[in-house]
Amino acid sequence: MVDHLANTEINSQRIAAVENCFGASGQPLALPGRVLLGEGILTKECRKKPKPRIFFLFNDILVYGSIVINKRKYNSQHIIPLEDVTLETLPDTLQMKNRWMIKTSKKSFVVSAASLTERKEWISHLEECIRYLLTKTGRQPSTEHAAPWIPDKATDICMRCTQTKFSTLTRRHHCRKCGFVVCADCSRQRFLMPRLSPKPLRVCNLCYRQLLAEKKKEAEADRRQSEPICSAIQGYEPSSDDSDKSDDDKADQWPDTEFYTSQVSWSSFHR
Repeated sequence: MVDHLANTEINSQRIAAVENCFGASGQPLALPGRVLLGEGILTKECRKKPKPRIFFLFNDILVYGSIVINKRKYNSQHIIPLEDVTLETLPDTLQMKNRWMIKTSKKSFVVSAASLTERKEWISHLEECIRYLLTKTGRQPSTEHAAPWIPDKATDICMRCTQTKFSTLTRRHHCRKCGFVVCADCSRQRFLMPRLSPKPLRVCNLCYRQLLAEKKKEAEADRRQSEPICSAIQGYEPSSDDSDKSDDDKADQWPDTEFYTSQVSWSSFHR
């Protein structure tokens, strides 16, 4: 299907239409060999509440954004390389059905489709693209994933100390390592996690201690590994004729609409 659509005029028009809907706030999406395979509205579990998001599946990336005017204007564009994606099917909840998790090294989140059929289609197409890319590049599936943030409404108390109750004045925070909802006292520390951000991020006290222990363990391993090299360097005597002295970084305007209507299809895939 990818080979059939690549470099065709209709594919170029579809990609240009997506770029136009994101406008100047979005990145260019047209690349040689890139194909738009499908698109649709999925409900994304966000921090405050589930919200509809527009998703576009290409043969190498997954793009999503906030809906301003359906089929006319989107913003808050996010681009996810499919090579970094792992999928996990999740059970239904009272609030959301047909759920699955999209896991990456930088961000993981839960989405749901309007029907079980649509979920199967999305997962099938995603897995097919991921398999193709991994085979093409020789890479192994990603095993390190960012923790999904637990929604604010999932708990009224801090998930670490279990004592602090959240209120208008007592804010909720999220640990960037485990995704737990925690209070300020339980998340005063910051830790640098390069795969997530170039800046130190808020982490809960437990994760901070674990991260410090891991860092200390890695430093000790590096020190032991360098000892033989240092010994060899100390015993090295340069020859007398060595003349080499030197080396020459939105608004959501979508109405609160019920998306789970059994007769409505919100996604479409190109054949």
